[in-house]
Amino acid sequence: MTHHYRHALVLFFIAGVTDFLDGFLARAMRSTSKAGALLDPLADKALLVLTYLSLAFAGVISWWVAAVVVGRDAAILAGAAVLYWRIGRREFPPSKAGKVSTAVQILCAAAWVCVEAGLLPRALGRGLTVGVTAATVASGLDYFMRGWRMMAAVARQS
Repeated sequence: MTHHYRHALVLFFIAGVTDFLDGFLARAMRSTSKAGALLDPLADKALLVLTYLSLAFAGVISWWVAAVVVGRDAAILAGAAVLYWRIGRREFPPSKAGKVSTAVQILCAAAWVCVEAGLLPRALGRGLTVGVTAATVASGLDYFMRGWRMMAAVARQS
């Protein structure tokens, strides 16, 4: 938000590398935990949500773009809470659409920071914004449909 985009890019890169290494080492050393399985995706989402909010506050992206990203994540958390409350479902593995959406969100956020740092053309950021919007909405609908099917399956068993 202070327009130090090159510093932000370095921090974003460090966050990504350390996240990758954490997951890689946990799997390689067979040192995974239920807490880690829950907290790691939440930390990833927190980084993306805060990045999109920061970009919106700085005027780099439109507020509606941040609202789409943040809104989808809030809806997924709310849906997970409903599934837990209604059917006791505790595990919510990411979907392929969710993984694609997250990858596009990371790419788009990094690209906008690079655009503002003068490293990439603005047109690339605009194009990725269209892509991030489409991928985020599609994955949100995918998660909604998965949750709906889970609830319907439990209702049929009752």
